[in-house]
Amino acid sequence: MALIKIFKVPKHQQYSYKPRYWDPQKEELHKRLKEVEERKGKSLDAVRARLESGGMRRGYTADTGQRQRQVLRSNLILVGIIVLLVLLSYLFLTIYLPEIAESVSGGGEIQGN
Repeated sequence: MALIKIFKVPKHQQYSYKPRYWDPQKEELHKRLKEVEERKGKSLDAVRARLESGGMRRGYTADTGQRQRQVLRSNLILVGIIVLLVLLSYLFLTIYLPEIAESVSGGGEIQGN
């Protein structure tokens, strides 16, 4: 009897798994709706959720309004800096350039006794 068990191979165990219905599109839709609801708030948690949601990876497709506001703000700052530089250079040219030109052309020579 011992010889018979040596040559007898046990059968593998069978696993009967019946999967439930799963809709990945519906799950993704629920996930997006939850993210949008979290982003609408102005609290610290809403800002944190907006940063952690992976907007950088998706290229700001989720919240284009925020991206447009950021671009507009940066453009206004850039225009303000350019206007300020133009005004400062105009003032420099009108006030100091005549004095510099006069001193270079010979009006600033040292006169001896």
